[in-house]
Amino acid sequence: MNRIGIDTGGTFTDFVSLGAGESRVHKVPSTPADPLQAIVTGLHDLRPQGLAGVEVIHGTTVGTNAFLTRQGAKVALLTTQGFEDVLFIGRQTRRELFNLGVDKAPELLPRERVIGVKERLGPDGRVLTPLTADEIERVRRGLMALAPEAVAICLLHAYGYPEHEERLAVAIADLKVPISLSSRVLPEFREYERTCATVLNAYLGPILERYLTSWQERLPGVPLFIQQSNGGFLPGARAAAWGIHTVLSGPAGGVYGAWRLGQELGEPALLTLDMGGTSTDVAVVPGEIPFTREYTLEDFPLGIPVIDIHTVGAGGGSIAFKDRGGALRVGPRSAGAHPGPVCYGRGREITVTDAQLLLGRIRPECFLGGRLPLDLKATQAAMMRLAAEFGVGPEELARGIIKVVSHNMAKALQAVTLERGLDPRDFTLCCFGGAGGLHICELARDLEVRRVLVPAQAGVLSALGMALAGHRRDFAHTLLLKRPELRWARLQEEFADLRRRGLAEMAADGLDPAHLAAAGELELRYPGQGYTLTVPWGPDFRDEFHRRHQRLYGHAFPDREVEAVVLRLHLTQPPPQARVPVLAPVARRGSSLPKAGKVWLEQGPATVPLYYRPDLKSGMAVAGPALVLEDHATLLVATGFEAEVLEGGHLRLRW
Repeated sequence: MNRIGIDTGGTFTDFVSLGAGESRVHKVPSTPADPLQAIVTGLHDLRPQGLAGVEVIHGTTVGTNAFLTRQGAKVALLTTQGFEDVLFIGRQTRRELFNLGVDKAPELLPRERVIGVKERLGPDGRVLTPLTADEIERVRRGLMALAPEAVAICLLHAYGYPEHEERLAVAIADLKVPISLSSRVLPEFREYERTCATVLNAYLGPILERYLTSWQERLPGVPLFIQQSNGGFLPGARAAAWGIHTVLSGPAGGVYGAWRLGQELGEPALLTLDMGGTSTDVAVVPGEIPFTREYTLEDFPLGIPVIDIHTVGAGGGSIAFKDRGGALRVGPRSAGAHPGPVCYGRGREITVTDAQLLLGRIRPECFLGGRLPLDLKATQAAMMRLAAEFGVGPEELARGIIKVVSHNMAKALQAVTLERGLDPRDFTLCCFGGAGGLHICELARDLEVRRVLVPAQAGVLSALGMALAGHRRDFAHTLLLKRPELRWARLQEEFADLRRRGLAEMAADGLDPAHLAAAGELELRYPGQGYTLTVPWGPDFRDEFHRRHQRLYGHAFPDREVEAVVLRLHLTQPPPQARVPVLAPVARRGSSLPKAGKVWLEQGPATVPLYYRPDLKSGMAVAGPALVLEDHATLLVATGFEAEVLEGGHLRLRW
């Protein structure tokens, strides 16, 4: 297998190359104005002999950034007449219950780009208002006047009866714009969620299409697959049609990579922390990859299965500043790759990376393999200016910046554990991303987590997870079955039909159905409930539902009937590589590192030993305080911690 995983982040773009020979890693600064430029540069560094016989798995933030900056496509929405305001009314829920001045997220499209279609199907598929040829022509004229870049079609009850959506799609196909049908994007009941998902998919599709077209122009003939939010990937040629599935592309790769490593090292229960240059992503991995269908992107529900990841604006590039009340704040605004931290030579605002450099915890001779020079003098001058505003010394301010950003990350870890009724002490804290190792000991102490796992080449674990992943597609079918229809034999028929359709779609992508594994789930509820519980596919689905209801809510009604709402199918291709490989940097730059260096710790300045991580042998122990350096990440082993070197170069810390 010759495969390259590429993770485009806000500050750096990471590469992992897996092959028959040595598996290698690389990292280059991102180029936000043209993300492909960093990819082309990195691929040339990694494979100067060319990319023949290589396939690329790419995690991209192109769609996510288009959404966050509201620079997606100009979308028109076709919906059943009378339901034109579903997208704007929403669920009437509040993120901040007692805040009367909360700001609503900016809309994806204005109300005037919504066209009500005079048609209606009942929940049983009966035609209540027919879709006439005259009405289709009226809708066509309305669309032509709006001149959209993409069209979203979401009609009432199309999750079960898509005939009217499909007729409209055929009738407007000659307009030559991408069309997203709710019956394909999210074939599930609940109008608001289905409308949001369909509009989001249409909003992101043309942006991804332009990006992928540019990829083919600049990297012709290189097989491309796009990482999805569910941890698997899909062919690049289909990614534009499924843009909504790419919004957590990069972070999903990191969780998948951590899960693979945890399984191999006998650490199934992980609490992951991925701290990059722009943000930190955290997740609970209780022996299996966690999924959710309740993920919202700025109040817009996705509705699709995604890896359950919580993100905060705390990264190495997070900017420190004095707020209007005179307090020190760090993030969520980031310096990114351009201009970057002050020490990169272009930035003007102090960041977390600058604070770590000033405290001696980042070593310029090893940062990015020595290929990115750091300007310590510029950082010292900028830190003194900001420190003067607070009336403290530069080192005290730098330590304050570290405390603030660590507190922000601790709150994120508490949000996925304590706020969900989980004890973080029951997990091993798995740290990756280029910046996380400098904060992980402090976080472990705050959360009272006694075991910490720091993977080898932690700075590129997300790219490694992508390179190790396999194909995955998720399918769903709305059932709404109660007795007497709700029988195991009927469910098996529905599952077989959904499986046939899913295998046919993946066979169209060139995959052999014989090599695909199928897993199913059922969403169940008691009649009258508004929300559901998910149980594994199996004949004892009723008993399992009652057990889960009892465990989650403290009560159950075993004598009451249940209703099957949605059937889900997950088709996956086993990953091609059985074990997590040992990785080597493109160019080793740390051989001339000094044996010790001055570092500011919590107790004050101290001279601590410096270790170059590739030189550490399995079985060695590193007692804190110490710095463990590698080309793409740095680990601060705090006082009271001891790091054990595992096979493959991974480190397990205890205190």
